[in-house]
Amino acid sequence: MRLCVYLWEGRGLGVKESYYVKLKIGKYKSKSRVLKSNENSIWNEEFVFRVCDLDDELAVSVYRYDDREHGLFGNSGGEFVGRVKIPVWSVAAEENRNLPPTWFSVERPKNVKFIDNDCDVGKLLLSLSLHGGDQDHSNESKLASSNDSHSSRKIGESKHLMKSLAGRLEKLLHKKDEISTTSDNSSSEVSALSDHEDSAPEPSGNFSTFEESIELVKFSKGNNETPENLPGGILLDQTFGVSPKDLNKILFAPHSDFMTNLAELQGTTDIHEEPWKLISEEGKSCLRRAVTYTKAATKLVKAVKATEEQTYIKANNNNEFAIHVIVSTPDIPYGNTFKVELLYKIIPGGVLMSSSSGEESARLVVSWTVNFSQQTMMKGMIEGGARQGLKESFDQFSSLLSQRFKVVKDISDKDQMLANLETEHKSCLAVQYFWNFTVVSTVFMLLYVLVHIFLCGSHELKGLEFGGLDLPDSFGEIITCAVLVLQLERVYYMILYFVEATLRRENDHGIKARGDGWVLTVALIEGANLASTNSTETPDPYVVFTCNGKTKTSSVKLQTLDPQWNEILEFDAVEEAPSVLDLEVFDFDGPFDQVSSLGHAEINFLKHTSAELADLWVPLDGKLAQSCQSKLHLRIFLDNNNGVETIRDYLANLGKEVGKKLNLRSPHRNSTFQKHFGLPPEEFLVSDFSCSLKRKMPLQGRLFLSARIVGFYANLFGHKTRFFFLWEDIEDIRVLPPSLASVGSPLLEIILHKGRGLDSRHGAKVLDEQGRLHFYFHSFVSFNVASRTIMALWRTRTLEPDQKAEIEEDERDDDGGKAFLLEESGPHFVVEDVKMTKVYTMELPLNIKSLMKMFEGGELEHKVMSKSGCLNYVTATWENVTSEVQERRVCYKFSHRISIFGGEVNSTQQKSTLPNDNGWIVNEIMTLHNVPFGDHFRVQFRYQIEKSSFAHNSCKCGLYIGLMWLKNTKFEPRITKNVIGMFTRRSQEILQLVEREILLTCQ
Repeated sequence: MRLCVYLWEGRGLGVKESYYVKLKIGKYKSKSRVLKSNENSIWNEEFVFRVCDLDDELAVSVYRYDDREHGLFGNSGGEFVGRVKIPVWSVAAEENRNLPPTWFSVERPKNVKFIDNDCDVGKLLLSLSLHGGDQDHSNESKLASSNDSHSSRKIGESKHLMKSLAGRLEKLLHKKDEISTTSDNSSSEVSALSDHEDSAPEPSGNFSTFEESIELVKFSKGNNETPENLPGGILLDQTFGVSPKDLNKILFAPHSDFMTNLAELQGTTDIHEEPWKLISEEGKSCLRRAVTYTKAATKLVKAVKATEEQTYIKANNNNEFAIHVIVSTPDIPYGNTFKVELLYKIIPGGVLMSSSSGEESARLVVSWTVNFSQQTMMKGMIEGGARQGLKESFDQFSSLLSQRFKVVKDISDKDQMLANLETEHKSCLAVQYFWNFTVVSTVFMLLYVLVHIFLCGSHELKGLEFGGLDLPDSFGEIITCAVLVLQLERVYYMILYFVEATLRRENDHGIKARGDGWVLTVALIEGANLASTNSTETPDPYVVFTCNGKTKTSSVKLQTLDPQWNEILEFDAVEEAPSVLDLEVFDFDGPFDQVSSLGHAEINFLKHTSAELADLWVPLDGKLAQSCQSKLHLRIFLDNNNGVETIRDYLANLGKEVGKKLNLRSPHRNSTFQKHFGLPPEEFLVSDFSCSLKRKMPLQGRLFLSARIVGFYANLFGHKTRFFFLWEDIEDIRVLPPSLASVGSPLLEIILHKGRGLDSRHGAKVLDEQGRLHFYFHSFVSFNVASRTIMALWRTRTLEPDQKAEIEEDERDDDGGKAFLLEESGPHFVVEDVKMTKVYTMELPLNIKSLMKMFEGGELEHKVMSKSGCLNYVTATWENVTSEVQERRVCYKFSHRISIFGGEVNSTQQKSTLPNDNGWIVNEIMTLHNVPFGDHFRVQFRYQIEKSSFAHNSCKCGLYIGLMWLKNTKFEPRITKNVIGMFTRRSQEILQLVEREILLTCQ
C-alpha cells in the first residue's frame, strides 16, 4: 500500500529560527525543505511512503534548523520542537481512505526538557490518502513488489547520496557556505538526507479532486474579505435554485459539462485547461489555473487565441466564493495594451420560499473592467467593444444556466421582500404589554378582596356605621384599601396609555400611495440598541420619516430597546425623484407631551445602489444614539409608476421656468453622465454646459444638471476632477459681475448650507467663517441660458410656491430679463422668422398613405433610417397638440459615414393635413449635438406631401430647408451652404430608399 502525505502549512509554531519537518513511518523516512522563521509557513509538499501494516504510525516531527551543525555528510543536528502521530488505520477508516485537510496539534514529549516551555507549539495542516493494498493479491506478488520497490529505493538512495556529496564538496571548494545557508529552497538542502531516508519528494500543488482543493483554500488564512465589484459594471446578477457549492463546481471544476456546452454554443474551440494548483502570494494561499482557447470569429475580428488566468481569492465555510479572471488576447489589434478582468462572486441566496424541503439558492454576480498597461488613443473604442462582446457572451451564459437551474426572483425585488413582512397582531402586543407585576398583582388583590366579601356576607353595624355605610374596622384595612386604590389607578392609566398608543400606531402604516410619478416605499423592519432618555424607564419608540416636506409616522412600540415593527410606509407620488430621506426616532410620552429624540439619520439615495437600499442598516446620529450604537433596519424602494411620462412632464414644466424647450437626452449621454458620478440608473440628465471652475487656477470642464444634483467633471491629461452636490444643499445662488480673474465673463456663485456638500469641498474656492462652501463658475458659452436653467432647477427643487412667485416678480422687473428669452430658444416651432428654401420636388410612384408610413415609427422607418446611416434610432409616439396637429420626438446618432464628428440629433416633428385632405405637411426642427457650431443654429424642415397631377396612384414630395441662427458667426454663409447641401442629398437618398422598400414589399 502507498500512503500519500500532503504537508500544507503550519501556524503558530513559535519557532524563532529556520525549521523543517521530518516524516517517518516504519523504516522509511523523509524530510521537508527548510523554511525561514515565519508565523504562518507554507510548504505545499507531497510525500509517498510504502506501508506494509495498518498498525504503523506516521510520525511528523518539527525541528529547529541550525546550519552550524550541518557537516560535510549532511548530518542534521536540529533541535527537536514537537511531533504529530497519526495511525495508518485511522486513514483507512475514512471514506474512500482519504483524510481531508485537517489541523493537527504539535505535541511535545513529557520526558524531554525545553528551554522555551512557555512557547505555543502550534499546528500543522496535513491531508493523507491510502492507495492500493487489495486483500486478494498473492503473497508472491507482494514479495515481488516489495523486492522491486526495495531495489528501486536503494538506487534512488545511492543517487541522492552522491548528489549530496557533490553538492557539499562544491560548496567547500568554492566557499559558498554563506550563500547556500541563506537559501531556503536550494536543492542541496532539500537533498541532504541520511542513508536511512526515503527519496525526497518534489513539491506539488496538484490535487486528486476539485473538492479537496477547495477545502484546502477554505482552511487558509487571508481569504475572508469579500472583494468589491469591478468598476466596469455588472454583467450578470441573478439568483439560481442551486447551492453555492454546486454552482461553483459546475462553473469551475475541470472539464465541466456546462462550460463545454457553453463553448459549443459560442463556437469556442481548442480548449485546454491546466489543473488547479495551490500557490502562495503575500502570505495567502489561493488556487490558480490557466485556460486557453480559441474564440470564434466575429464580423469585425477574426478567430483569436485567448488565455484566462483564474484565481480563487475567496472560499470559506459559509459557501462564499470569489474568482478573479484575467483574460488576455494579444493577437487582436492593440491586444498587448490591455487585459479584461472579470470577477465572479458566488454567495448564498437564502432558502427558497416556494420549497418546503428548504432548498438552497445561490446568487451569481459577475463584474468586469478593462486594465490598460499602456496609454492608447483607442481606449474608448476598446472599452466599448469589450462591453458589447461581454454583454453578448454573458447573455448566452445566463440563458444556458437558466435552462439548467431555476432562476429565483431577485432578493432585492420590492414585492417579494415586502411580502415577507408579517403583520403583528394587536392581541400579542396587548399580552406582552400587560403581562407585568403591576397588573398581575392588582388583579390578584382585587379577586382576593371580592372572594373575601363573598365569604363574609352581612355583619353587624359597629361604631359610627349605619345602613349603606361600611367603615374600616382597623388601620390594616385602611392600608389595604389605599394600596388597592393606588394599584387600580396605575392600571387605569396603563390602559388609557395603551389605547392612545394603539390609535397612534394606525396613522400611516399600510396607507397606499396616491398619484403617478416617483413613489417612495419604506419598510421599517426593526431597531437595535435604542437609547433611553431615562435610566429607570424603558422607552416607547416610534419613527417619523420626512421626504420632500411630507412626513410618515410608524406605530409606537411599548417599553422596548429592540423594537420589531415590520411596517410599510408609502409616500404619495411626486413629479421629482427625492434625493434624501430624513428619519428621527422619538420616545412616546402622550399625544400632547413634548417628545424626546432618541436619534436621527439622513439617507442620501444617490450614494446607495438599489440593492443596498433594499436591505439597509442605518446608524443613528445623536449623543444618546451614538453612545448606545443605535441603528434601524430599513428596506427602501424608489419606483416610477408612470415611466418616461413622468420625466417628460417634469421637463415640460421646467421648460416653462427656463424659457426654452427641454428634451430628453439620448440613452448614451445619460449613461455617460451616470458613469461620471456613479449615479443610480433612474437619474437623468437635464442639461449640461461647458464652463470653468474658479479655484487657485481655473479648470475647464463641464457642468452637469439633473433633477437632483449639480455636478462638475473635468479631465485634464488623464487627471480627472469630479464632484457633485444636491440642490437641497444650496443656500443661495448669486450672479457676480465680470472681472479680470474671470476673463471678462460673469461669475455664478453657488453657496451651500453649513456642513453640506463636504464630499465636494475639493472643488470649492472658499470655506467661509460660517462653515459654508462657495463654488464659482464662469466662461459659459451662453451665460444667460446657463444661469436661468440653474436658477429654475433650484427654485423647482427647494423653494416654496410663495418664494418662487416672489423671485419671478423680481426677475420680471429686471432689465436684462428679456435677454434670457431671446437667446437660444431651443427646438420650439417658431417658423415665422426663418427663411425657408425649396430645395427640390420629387415625384414618387406611391400613394400618400404608403409614403406617410415613413413617419409612423414602424418597421419601414427604422429600416430606412438605419440604412441611411442613423444609429440608435428612437422615436416617440404621436401626441395631439391640437385637434389638427400632432407632435412627436425623434433622436438618433449620425454614423461616421455621414459626419466624421459623429454627432447626436434631437428632432421634434409636427404633422397636419392639407385643406380638403389633399395631403400632409410635416414640420421638423432639428438640434445637433457634438458637432462644430452645433449650438449656433437649428435646422428646420418642411415636407409637403400631396397628390400628383401626372399619375393616378402617385404623389409628390416637396422639401423646404431653413436655418434658424441663435448666435452670430463669420462662418454663417459657409455653414448654411454645407448644411443645406448635405441634408438635400440625404433627404433624396431617404426617399429613394422608401420607394425601393415599398415596391419590394408589394412584389
